[in-house]
Amino acid sequence: MKKQFNRMRQLANQTVEKRLELVKQVSHSAHKKLTACLQGQQGVDVDKKSKKLPLTTLAQCLVEGAVVLGDETLLGKMLKLCGETQDKLAQELILFELTTEKDVIEPLSDLAEVEIPNIQKQRKHLAKLVLDMDSARTRFYQSSKSSGMSSTLQPTGAKADHLREEMEEAANRMEICRDQLSADMYSFVAKEIDYASYFQTLIEAQAEYHRKSLELLQSVLPLIKAHQGDWVEKPCYGKPLEEHLALSERDIAFPIEACVTMLLECGMQEEGLFRIAPSASKLKKLKASLDCGVLDVQEFSVDPHAIAGALKSYLRELPEPLMTFELYNNWIQASNLQDQEKRLQALMGACEKLPPANNKNFKYLIKFLSKLTEYQDVNKMTPGNIAIVLGPNLLWTHNEGNITEMMTTVSLQIVGIIEPIIQHADWFFPGEIEFNITGNYGSPVHTNHNANYSSMPSPDMDHLDRRQNDQSRRPLSVATDNMMLEFYKKDGYESSFLHF
Repeated sequence: MKKQFNRMRQLANQTVEKRLELVKQVSHSAHKKLTACLQGQQGVDVDKKSKKLPLTTLAQCLVEGAVVLGDETLLGKMLKLCGETQDKLAQELILFELTTEKDVIEPLSDLAEVEIPNIQKQRKHLAKLVLDMDSARTRFYQSSKSSGMSSTLQPTGAKADHLREEMEEAANRMEICRDQLSADMYSFVAKEIDYASYFQTLIEAQAEYHRKSLELLQSVLPLIKAHQGDWVEKPCYGKPLEEHLALSERDIAFPIEACVTMLLECGMQEEGLFRIAPSASKLKKLKASLDCGVLDVQEFSVDPHAIAGALKSYLRELPEPLMTFELYNNWIQASNLQDQEKRLQALMGACEKLPPANNKNFKYLIKFLSKLTEYQDVNKMTPGNIAIVLGPNLLWTHNEGNITEMMTTVSLQIVGIIEPIIQHADWFFPGEIEFNITGNYGSPVHTNHNANYSSMPSPDMDHLDRRQNDQSRRPLSVATDNMMLEFYKKDGYESSFLHF
């Protein structure tokens, strides 16, 4: 029974010893990785740790940049706010790392480098003491055999007494060491919850650090947004229409009003307006000028094609077309109606469903395009021509194909939508409109030149009249528009476009 108990205890000790080694390896690895995560220098005071912290360096860089740019600039304000915020975040990070060092990294180091190695040393020492005891016992019993005494009798004499004392002392030392080792092992097993708490402490410290950091960031965000919102110069190209209107406190998008009012002054009789490509450098400069809200009217008024190109680009770069994705099917279904009166009524219904901001800007644009057609004998831009070059910039689908795929019935349908709306602009949008809303440009008021439309617009001219009326047109000059033009010719629109 005693042998069985000893065997069980030996197996238990071996299991604990294996666990000791595993815990040592895991603790050492965790300590090493945690130390590598520290951004500040380990084991130094707060000031030295702060100086070496990347966030502190970033904060200094941003604050110095703010001084260089000046607080009166938006970028300067942003740099100053962000720099101050980064500095506060650095202080929170230092507190977190100090807590982690003290309550997690150092205890893990002690566990892996001190506590467990001490137990393992104790185990090796016990093994040595066991050997010492076995050796002393062997010497004692060998002495007994050499004196001729039986194993049941104890040897006598000074030498025998010395050997007995030596054996008993070795056994005593072994027992003390074994008891100490057992106590240490039991303590190790019992303290596993304490060792596990190191990682709980780590998570709690991280949670506290991130909570404070989040509070800090959330407190500064309103200030940043306020500065952004108060800044006058706001880009408009590529921005949602409603966002631009809200930020700029306008009803009509700035590029639309600016381009329209300038064209009313200098471009109404310009041949091929909207279809002749402008100078790429001029267009880029004008778009950049419109984007930052600074416009030299005199400089750009000499190049109507650049102005028209900037307007087309703005419409095309909207995240959602002016006529909206949501109403795309409504527009297409309306264009498919063969009866003219029903088609116009369906187009009117789609117009009325446009969101208020889109409706206002669409009305503004259509009124201008309608006025542009008053000069079609000079500028060669009939409602059909305008629909060809501007239609794809006013309405498109979510999933567009390549340029060849655009030369499809859908393109014809879009032309069939825009052309009648331009032709009957004053029926779709009755009344006068002031183009120069902000008063920055000298522009005429659009009068109701189709005032005879009381309830429904009159039918289009018949095929022969329309052909005679279009004798003065000329082909498009832009490659893409030429491709579209050729496509329309093949699909029965030849009489409208062959004789420019």
